[in-house]
Amino acid sequence: MIKINPLIFRAYDIRGIYPTDINEDNTYILGRSFGTYISKLGFTEALIGYDNRLSSPALRDSLISGITSTGINVVDLGLVTTPMFYYARYNLNIWSGIMITASHNPSDHNGFKISFTEIGNALGEEIKDFYNFTLKGEFIDGNGTVKTYNIKDKYMELIKSSLNFGEKRLKIAVDCGNGTTSIVIKKILDQLPIDYKLMYAESDPTFPNHHPDPSVPDNLKDLQKEVIESNCDLGIALDADGDRIGIVDNLGNIISSDLYMIVMYRFLKDKLENKTALYDVKCSKSLIDELDKLGYNHIMNRTGNSYFYRKINQDNIGFGGEYSGHIFFKDRFPGFDDGIYAGLRMAEVLSVTGKTISELLEGINQYYSTPEIKVPVKEEHKFQVIDEIKEYLNNNHQPFKDIDGVRIENDDFWVLIRASNTTPYLTVRFEANTDSLLNSIQEKYLDIINNIIHKDN
Repeated sequence: MIKINPLIFRAYDIRGIYPTDINEDNTYILGRSFGTYISKLGFTEALIGYDNRLSSPALRDSLISGITSTGINVVDLGLVTTPMFYYARYNLNIWSGIMITASHNPSDHNGFKISFTEIGNALGEEIKDFYNFTLKGEFIDGNGTVKTYNIKDKYMELIKSSLNFGEKRLKIAVDCGNGTTSIVIKKILDQLPIDYKLMYAESDPTFPNHHPDPSVPDNLKDLQKEVIESNCDLGIALDADGDRIGIVDNLGNIISSDLYMIVMYRFLKDKLENKTALYDVKCSKSLIDELDKLGYNHIMNRTGNSYFYRKINQDNIGFGGEYSGHIFFKDRFPGFDDGIYAGLRMAEVLSVTGKTISELLEGINQYYSTPEIKVPVKEEHKFQVIDEIKEYLNNNHQPFKDIDGVRIENDDFWVLIRASNTTPYLTVRFEANTDSLLNSIQEKYLDIINNIIHKDN
């Protein structure tokens, strides 16, 4: 009987701690299941790539062994960033594949981003169906082959050919956080008309300098310092597998992704054929106000790069992004999230306009807001807690949007409470017209959340 922890099958990937949740044995089973699954869909090939975590090479070997045992042929990309894996799917027209990565999770975690078809990474019910399919254990047998493919040069050419710098030559600082982007970043920057300072650009899966998650302000402190000391125009922080971005301006200020999007939507206004904007439930009202001013149609989407990828590509939306730093371009790029490219597109805007980010953000509506607040909750209880919060709000006649968790909107504030899909936390964010109101609603709703969590415990 096959036993795999069901909690590692999440909303848009498989993710857990190595070797307790994910190990060579159950990875081999997942390979057997995946090979059988895509064979039934009529496919004969699969792409495999892996990030720079210590456990990734061994999991790669087990996964490939499982897949080839079903007769599926494997194209092994080796050590790559997640965007390099995405581009290989696009470039080779092989859409069935698995990227071995735990993204920005701690170094003892690992996981799998799975795609079955050209619609992109599996998500939601598709992952549940794959879990149930795996438990049945009805796998086919065969003798698949393995060949290697190097996507690096073609990926670097994609980056270069998709940028159009202006007259101003910039100086930028790039913090790789010792993640997988370290394998390619220098060669990419060397082919561009910019000056640069690299930080923590040695691949080291122990992440010795700081955790490679650019959405956490503490992880950007060294970059902020470097930008100021080296008189840089821009700071770029990358996450462990390279699909997310953090931005620091020339004064050392952290620029949240919703502000990044304001700069980009202003710059792209007359350049996009499709005037539809896409952002997630975590984003500020400053962005929503600006999109109204600019005349965009706009869509608030649930958080999750798999959901964004599908929406961007199915609706042919030229640009969109998430507060967490997943940024998508489909104007002159293939429509997947890439931290390196997103950072360099901001550098392009600064080069073309000759302005600073603060100048490009002049005139936006200002609100008082918190960063994401993480509230610990047991993995198996977090969605139940969200359901109880919805019940509480309904009983108290408080309307809310349930696109992703709950977003409570009032004339002078909004509150977001959602379950993280990758970690045992609720993620909470508050925004208000005044500082005093922000403190008031933060205290009120955190009390509600904690009372519900403690009641369940």
